[in-house]
Amino acid sequence: MTAQDLKERVRAGLDGIVREIVEPVPGQVYIAVDRADIRRAVEYVARTFDARFLITAGIDKRDSRGDFEVDHIFALDPDKMFVTVRSSVPTDDTRIEAITPTIPAAGWAEREMRDLVGIDAVGHPDPRRLVTPDDWPDDVYPLRNDVPYGYRPEPVPQRPEEYLDPPDGASVLPIGPFFPVLEEPSYWRVFIDGETVVGCDYRGFYNHRGIEKLGGSTQTYNEIPFAAQRICGICGFIHSTCYCEAVERAAKIEVPPRALFIRSLVLEFERIESHLLWLGIAAHILGFDTVLMQSWRIREPIMWLCELLTGNRKAYDVNLVGGVRRDIPRETHPKILEVVAGIEKQTAELVSTIPGDSTLLLRCKDVGVLSTEDARKIAIVGPPARASNVDIDARRDHPYSAYDQIEFDVPVYDTCDVLARIMVRMDETLETIKIIRRLLERMPEGPIMTKVEEELPPWQEGICTVEAPRGEAIHYVLTGPDNRPARWRVRAPTYSNLQSVPFALQGVQIADVPITIGSFDPCFSCTERFEVVQAKTGETRIYTQEELLDLSREKSKAARR
Repeated sequence: MTAQDLKERVRAGLDGIVREIVEPVPGQVYIAVDRADIRRAVEYVARTFDARFLITAGIDKRDSRGDFEVDHIFALDPDKMFVTVRSSVPTDDTRIEAITPTIPAAGWAEREMRDLVGIDAVGHPDPRRLVTPDDWPDDVYPLRNDVPYGYRPEPVPQRPEEYLDPPDGASVLPIGPFFPVLEEPSYWRVFIDGETVVGCDYRGFYNHRGIEKLGGSTQTYNEIPFAAQRICGICGFIHSTCYCEAVERAAKIEVPPRALFIRSLVLEFERIESHLLWLGIAAHILGFDTVLMQSWRIREPIMWLCELLTGNRKAYDVNLVGGVRRDIPRETHPKILEVVAGIEKQTAELVSTIPGDSTLLLRCKDVGVLSTEDARKIAIVGPPARASNVDIDARRDHPYSAYDQIEFDVPVYDTCDVLARIMVRMDETLETIKIIRRLLERMPEGPIMTKVEEELPPWQEGICTVEAPRGEAIHYVLTGPDNRPARWRVRAPTYSNLQSVPFALQGVQIADVPITIGSFDPCFSCTERFEVVQAKTGETRIYTQEELLDLSREKSKAARR
């Protein structure tokens, strides 16, 4: 189906309610309707075209247009298109009908829109706060343009914590916010009947860092890639790539082919190191530390290689809008091939031991099952989706960088359990090495940067998805004045995948809860503050960022003395 076919079918199927339908960027269609018709339009697109929900963006357009806007973004994977259904929301009545009752995957996105932009999704089945803390004022919405970056409102009396009630007869087992096998904070209230999990409730967003606000208020276009790189400590390069390519699509910037190949190459390096790191952590959760040590030993040469090529083991800082900052010259290719050949051999040996390990199979096979139906309903992405027989991969379905010039296989399993999530990642690691060889064979000569105008045209839109090791990330960019975006919307893969964990936990034993959660490879942001509880008195104190820095400096001085 072409974009023209789509537009004709939408106009016919939504006769009389489509105010505008445009395709400003090839493969990106925007459908505007009145807010009273938003749910009908969304349901039509989702049902008729089997559209997969990606994210919702609430946008403050009061400065440019005098209103707010709600964008529901969908992917049409077989047709390699993105479709956005949007509505205007007036400033004197910031409400719009919720789509979550029919599109469950939109649950978090609509709650976040209320917390950060102040647009209320009426009829949402779970209207609790999602992002802002319990002592945040009700009338302060951080992503509105009149709230400055770095604003710290006076805390209000902390509201009672809102949690789901457990089923009748069930007990509550709290896990977190700090828990040994979850390296970053999340709070799970697991409902148990004896040793069996019968439900759970999740609370996260303890460490929201305001990166979208930073990018839309204080940083310029080519400063943002360095912030985007730090959205995730493991797969940060995918975020800088996704951001840059969204801006490039919006501004119609032609990136040199060699730069696109370099981006793909570094993205695949990142996939190897992330999958091997995850395998070690998963084994550690299971008490199988031999695999932890072996997988991290196998991983180490790719880290050394990245340092050789970019100057850093992890935060590569290679991307800029218009290309890349560092070349990968041909004289480095033999070293790259040598490193990946060693990783391939050792990873294949490690993977070959999994099917014969009875202890590992007992802990992983038929554990944490997430059915294909539930996976599609929540719109999960990446290895967890492919392990549940959902055949999606942004590299193939929505090509970016140089992936449209490289053939590769996408591993898919239908057993839907923890073991399938392990095997998908291991198969992908071996497939990634084949991709790296093909990229090196076909890498063209030429420049690595294109000249970019100092001021990009405002009010242009771009969408990009990138297949991170954890799954598909999406960046939406609306260009603005002052050499920075007017709106930058980011959705990391964990955002989708965490919403599916309650389904996978249903029916597992308590001992299997950590590996079931860990099998989704959840990623949470780094902490900025924490609470200290005195064991003897029970007194609590929350340290600010400045106090933590002062304590760190004092400890460093004491250590030097």
